[in-house]
Amino acid sequence: MNYKNYTTFKVTQDGAILTVTFDYGTVNVQGQEMLADLNSLAMRLERDRETKVVIFQSANPEIWVCHYDTELLKDMSTEAVSRDEAQLLDLQAVCERISKVPQATIAKLEGFARGGGHELALALDMRFAARGKFKFMQMEVGMGILPCGGGASRMARQTGLGRALEIILSARDFTAEEAEAYGTVNKVLEPDEIGPYVDKLAQRIAQFPAESINACKQMVYESIDQPISDALKAEAYWLYQATSKTPAVKRFAIADEQGLEHDMENQRNWNDLVMNVQEIQ
Repeated sequence: MNYKNYTTFKVTQDGAILTVTFDYGTVNVQGQEMLADLNSLAMRLERDRETKVVIFQSANPEIWVCHYDTELLKDMSTEAVSRDEAQLLDLQAVCERISKVPQATIAKLEGFARGGGHELALALDMRFAARGKFKFMQMEVGMGILPCGGGASRMARQTGLGRALEIILSARDFTAEEAEAYGTVNKVLEPDEIGPYVDKLAQRIAQFPAESINACKQMVYESIDQPISDALKAEAYWLYQATSKTPAVKRFAIADEQGLEHDMENQRNWNDLVMNVQEIQ
Protein backbone atom coordinates (compact mmCIF):
# COMPACT_ATOMS: atom_id res chain seq x y z
CA MET A 1 0.00 0.00 0.00
CA ASN A 2 1.33 3.44 -0.94
CA TYR A 3 1.39 5.85 2.00
CA LYS A 4 3.13 8.81 0.36
CA ASN A 5 2.52 12.37 -0.80
CA TYR A 6 0.82 13.73 2.31
CA THR A 7 1.14 17.42 3.13
CA THR A 8 0.46 17.53 6.87
CA PHE A 9 2.13 14.35 8.12
CA LYS A 10 4.71 11.74 7.22
CA VAL A 11 4.05 8.00 7.23
CA THR A 12 6.55 5.23 7.95
CA GLN A 13 5.97 1.49 7.86
CA ASP A 14 7.67 -1.12 10.04
CA GLY A 15 6.17 -4.52 9.35
CA ALA A 16 2.51 -4.47 10.39
CA ILE A 17 2.89 -1.15 12.26
CA LEU A 18 2.29 2.20 10.56
CA THR A 19 3.44 5.45 12.21
CA VAL A 20 1.83 8.76 11.25
CA THR A 21 3.87 11.80 12.34
CA PHE A 22 2.08 15.15 12.14
CA ASP A 23 4.44 17.87 10.88
CA TYR A 24 2.64 20.85 9.42
CA GLY A 25 3.58 24.50 9.83
CA THR A 26 4.36 25.87 13.26
CA VAL A 27 1.52 24.30 15.25
CA ASN A 28 0.05 21.36 13.28
CA VAL A 29 -3.10 23.36 12.68
CA GLN A 30 -6.10 21.23 11.74
CA GLY A 31 -7.49 22.55 8.48
CA GLN A 32 -8.75 21.30 5.14
CA GLU A 33 -5.26 20.11 4.18
CA MET A 34 -5.04 17.86 7.23
CA LEU A 35 -8.60 16.60 6.83
CA ALA A 36 -7.90 15.75 3.19
CA ASP A 37 -4.74 13.86 4.21
CA LEU A 38 -6.56 11.99 6.98
CA ASN A 39 -9.42 11.06 4.66
CA SER A 40 -6.94 9.75 2.08
CA LEU A 41 -5.10 7.83 4.81
CA ALA A 42 -8.36 6.25 6.04
CA MET A 43 -9.27 5.21 2.50
CA ARG A 44 -5.97 3.35 2.16
CA LEU A 45 -6.20 1.79 5.62
CA GLU A 46 -9.68 0.45 4.84
CA ARG A 47 -8.18 -1.61 2.00
CA ASP A 48 -4.92 -2.54 3.76
CA ARG A 49 -4.87 -6.12 5.04
CA GLU A 50 -1.19 -6.08 6.05
CA THR A 51 -1.15 -3.15 8.51
CA LYS A 52 -2.55 -4.01 11.94
CA VAL A 53 -1.64 -1.02 14.15
CA VAL A 54 -1.38 2.72 13.43
CA ILE A 55 0.43 5.08 15.82
CA PHE A 56 -0.30 8.81 15.56
CA GLN A 57 2.41 11.12 16.94
CA SER A 58 3.83 14.59 16.33
CA ALA A 59 7.17 15.97 15.22
CA ASN A 60 6.39 19.15 17.18
CA PRO A 61 7.77 18.88 20.75
CA GLU A 62 4.92 20.99 22.19
CA ILE A 63 1.83 20.23 20.11
CA TRP A 64 0.23 16.98 18.95
CA VAL A 65 -2.48 18.53 16.75
CA CYS A 66 -3.77 22.08 17.10
CA HIS A 67 -7.42 23.17 17.09
CA TYR A 68 -9.48 23.52 13.93
CA ASP A 69 -8.38 26.30 11.57
CA THR A 70 -10.24 29.49 12.55
CA GLU A 71 -10.05 30.61 8.92
CA LEU A 72 -12.54 27.91 8.01
CA LEU A 73 -15.07 28.92 10.67
CA LYS A 74 -15.21 32.68 10.20
CA ASP A 75 -17.66 32.42 7.29
CA MET A 76 -20.08 30.09 9.05
CA SER A 77 -23.73 30.86 8.51
CA THR A 78 -25.49 32.77 11.28
CA GLU A 79 -28.81 31.29 10.19
CA ALA A 80 -30.12 28.37 12.23
CA VAL A 81 -31.23 25.29 10.29
CA SER A 82 -33.69 22.57 11.16
CA ARG A 83 -32.48 19.23 12.50
CA ASP A 84 -33.42 17.58 9.18
CA GLU A 85 -31.32 20.09 7.22
CA ALA A 86 -28.19 19.72 9.37
CA GLN A 87 -25.33 17.96 7.56
CA LEU A 88 -22.23 16.33 8.99
CA LEU A 89 -19.25 18.66 9.09
CA ASP A 90 -15.99 17.65 7.40
CA LEU A 91 -14.26 17.20 10.77
CA GLN A 92 -17.05 14.95 12.04
CA ALA A 93 -17.02 12.80 8.90
CA VAL A 94 -13.23 12.40 8.82
CA CYS A 95 -12.94 11.57 12.54
CA GLU A 96 -15.71 9.01 12.18
CA ARG A 97 -14.01 7.43 9.18
CA ILE A 98 -10.69 7.24 11.05
CA SER A 99 -12.42 5.67 14.06
CA LYS A 100 -13.77 2.82 11.90
CA VAL A 101 -10.60 1.70 10.12
CA PRO A 102 -9.91 -2.02 10.71
CA GLN A 103 -6.54 -1.40 12.39
CA ALA A 104 -5.93 -0.65 16.06
CA THR A 105 -5.17 3.08 16.34
CA ILE A 106 -3.06 4.68 19.08
CA ALA A 107 -2.50 8.35 19.91
CA LYS A 108 0.93 9.05 21.41
CA LEU A 109 0.26 12.42 23.01
CA GLU A 110 3.46 14.29 23.84
CA GLY A 111 2.11 17.84 23.53
CA PHE A 112 -1.05 19.94 23.53
CA ALA A 113 -4.21 18.59 21.90
CA ARG A 114 -6.92 21.21 21.96
CA GLY A 115 -10.27 21.59 20.22
CA GLY A 116 -10.35 19.57 17.01
CA GLY A 117 -6.97 18.07 17.78
CA HIS A 118 -8.34 16.55 20.97
CA GLU A 119 -11.45 15.39 19.13
CA LEU A 120 -9.22 13.55 16.65
CA ALA A 121 -7.43 11.88 19.57
CA LEU A 122 -10.80 10.81 21.00
CA ALA A 123 -11.67 9.22 17.64
CA LEU A 124 -8.67 6.89 17.94
CA ASP A 125 -8.91 3.62 19.82
CA MET A 126 -6.35 4.31 22.56
CA ARG A 127 -4.57 7.37 23.95
CA PHE A 128 -1.36 7.58 25.99
CA ALA A 129 -0.08 10.87 27.37
CA ALA A 130 3.31 12.19 28.45
CA ARG A 131 3.38 13.61 31.97
CA GLY A 132 4.21 17.33 32.06
CA LYS A 133 3.84 17.71 28.28
CA PHE A 134 0.26 16.77 27.42
CA LYS A 135 -2.65 19.12 28.00
CA PHE A 136 -6.07 19.12 26.41
CA MET A 137 -8.89 21.63 26.14
CA GLN A 138 -12.27 22.02 24.48
CA MET A 139 -12.46 25.78 24.17
CA GLU A 140 -15.48 25.97 21.86
CA VAL A 141 -18.06 27.24 24.36
CA GLY A 142 -15.94 30.33 24.92
CA MET A 143 -15.96 31.02 21.18
CA GLY A 144 -19.74 30.73 21.03
CA ILE A 145 -19.90 27.28 19.43
CA LEU A 146 -19.53 23.69 20.66
CA PRO A 147 -17.17 20.77 20.05
CA CYS A 148 -18.09 19.75 16.52
CA GLY A 149 -15.74 16.90 15.70
CA GLY A 150 -17.46 14.28 17.82
CA GLY A 151 -16.01 15.77 20.99
CA ALA A 152 -19.25 16.04 22.94
CA SER A 153 -20.55 12.56 22.17
CA ARG A 154 -17.22 10.74 22.40
CA MET A 155 -16.28 12.65 25.54
CA ALA A 156 -19.44 11.53 27.31
CA ARG A 157 -18.75 7.92 26.33
CA GLN A 158 -15.25 8.16 27.79
CA THR A 159 -15.88 10.12 30.97
CA GLY A 160 -19.58 10.04 31.80
CA LEU A 161 -22.06 12.89 31.62
CA GLY A 162 -20.95 15.15 34.46
CA ARG A 163 -17.24 15.12 33.64
CA ALA A 164 -17.91 15.61 29.94
CA LEU A 165 -19.94 18.71 30.72
CA GLU A 166 -17.26 20.00 33.09
CA ILE A 167 -14.60 19.61 30.39
CA ILE A 168 -16.72 21.21 27.69
CA LEU A 169 -18.28 24.04 29.71
CA SER A 170 -15.15 25.06 31.64
CA ALA A 171 -13.10 25.55 28.45
CA ARG A 172 -9.88 25.19 30.46
CA ASP A 173 -6.68 23.22 30.13
CA PHE A 174 -6.66 19.76 31.70
CA THR A 175 -3.38 18.12 32.61
CA ALA A 176 -2.29 14.59 31.72
CA GLU A 177 -3.04 13.46 35.28
CA GLU A 178 -6.56 14.89 35.10
CA ALA A 179 -7.06 13.25 31.72
CA GLU A 180 -6.13 9.87 33.17
CA ALA A 181 -8.42 10.35 36.17
CA TYR A 182 -11.31 11.47 33.95
CA GLY A 183 -10.80 8.66 31.44
CA THR A 184 -9.93 10.60 28.29
CA VAL A 185 -6.54 8.84 28.11
CA ASN A 186 -5.66 5.24 28.88
CA LYS A 187 -2.49 5.94 30.80
CA VAL A 188 -0.03 8.70 31.71
CA LEU A 189 3.67 7.93 31.36
CA GLU A 190 6.91 9.79 31.93
CA PRO A 191 8.22 11.45 28.74
CA ASP A 192 11.02 8.90 28.40
CA GLU A 193 8.64 5.98 28.98
CA ILE A 194 5.82 6.75 26.56
CA GLY A 195 7.70 5.77 23.39
CA PRO A 196 8.84 2.33 24.59
CA TYR A 197 5.42 1.63 26.15
CA VAL A 198 3.48 2.45 22.98
CA ASP A 199 5.97 0.59 20.78
CA LYS A 200 5.75 -2.54 22.95
CA LEU A 201 1.94 -2.43 22.92
CA ALA A 202 1.83 -1.91 19.15
CA GLN A 203 4.28 -4.77 18.55
CA ARG A 204 2.19 -7.11 20.71
CA ILE A 205 -1.09 -6.26 18.97
CA ALA A 206 0.58 -6.51 15.56
CA GLN A 207 1.25 -10.23 16.10
CA PHE A 208 -2.46 -11.09 16.29
CA PRO A 209 -4.68 -11.86 13.25
CA ALA A 210 -5.80 -8.71 11.43
CA GLU A 211 -9.35 -10.05 11.12
CA SER A 212 -9.55 -10.70 14.86
CA ILE A 213 -8.29 -7.19 15.67
CA ASN A 214 -10.96 -5.69 13.42
CA ALA A 215 -13.73 -7.93 14.81
CA CYS A 216 -12.83 -7.03 18.42
CA LYS A 217 -12.74 -3.34 17.58
CA GLN A 218 -16.01 -3.24 15.63
CA MET A 219 -17.79 -5.30 18.30
CA VAL A 220 -16.78 -2.89 21.08
CA TYR A 221 -17.78 0.20 19.10
CA GLU A 222 -21.08 -1.31 17.98
CA SER A 223 -22.12 -2.65 21.37
CA ILE A 224 -21.49 0.53 23.40
CA ASP A 225 -24.60 2.23 21.98
CA GLN A 226 -26.96 -0.75 22.28
CA PRO A 227 -29.08 -2.41 24.97
CA ILE A 228 -27.32 -5.45 26.42
CA SER A 229 -29.51 -7.92 24.48
CA ASP A 230 -28.53 -6.34 21.17
CA ALA A 231 -24.91 -5.94 22.29
CA LEU A 232 -24.67 -9.67 22.98
CA LYS A 233 -26.01 -10.41 19.49
CA ALA A 234 -23.32 -8.08 18.12
CA GLU A 235 -20.70 -10.09 20.01
CA ALA A 236 -22.00 -13.33 18.50
CA TYR A 237 -22.05 -11.83 15.01
CA TRP A 238 -18.45 -10.58 15.21
CA LEU A 239 -17.31 -13.87 16.74
CA TYR A 240 -18.41 -15.70 13.61
CA GLN A 241 -16.75 -13.06 11.43
CA ALA A 242 -13.48 -13.75 13.27
CA THR A 243 -13.63 -17.56 13.32
CA SER A 244 -14.43 -17.67 9.60
CA LYS A 245 -11.27 -15.71 8.71
CA THR A 246 -8.65 -16.61 11.33
CA PRO A 247 -6.90 -19.80 12.55
CA ALA A 248 -8.98 -19.68 15.74
CA VAL A 249 -10.68 -23.05 15.30
CA LYS A 250 -7.35 -24.75 14.59
CA ARG A 251 -5.77 -23.17 17.66
CA PHE A 252 -8.63 -24.25 19.92
CA ALA A 253 -8.59 -27.77 18.48
CA ILE A 254 -4.88 -28.19 19.19
CA ALA A 255 -5.32 -26.80 22.71
CA ASP A 256 -8.15 -29.26 23.33
CA GLU A 257 -6.25 -32.26 21.92
CA GLN A 258 -3.26 -31.53 24.10
CA GLY A 259 -5.30 -30.64 27.19
CA LEU A 260 -3.44 -27.35 27.49
CA GLU A 261 -6.04 -25.61 29.64
CA HIS A 262 -5.73 -28.27 32.36
CA ASP A 263 -2.04 -27.52 32.88
CA MET A 264 -1.60 -25.21 35.89
CA GLU A 265 1.69 -23.90 34.50
CA ASN A 266 -0.15 -22.76 31.37
CA GLN A 267 -2.74 -21.01 33.51
CA ARG A 268 0.04 -19.16 35.30
CA ASN A 269 1.66 -18.07 32.02
CA TRP A 270 -1.17 -17.02 29.72
CA ASN A 271 0.55 -13.68 29.06
CA ASP A 272 3.29 -15.54 27.16
CA LEU A 273 1.17 -18.45 25.95
CA VAL A 274 -1.14 -16.17 23.96
CA MET A 275 1.91 -14.97 22.01
CA ASN A 276 3.27 -18.49 21.45
CA VAL A 277 0.00 -19.65 19.92
CA GLN A 278 0.45 -17.11 17.10
CA GLU A 279 2.72 -19.69 15.46
CA ILE A 280 -0.33 -21.85 14.71
CA GLN A 281 -1.70 -20.73 11.35
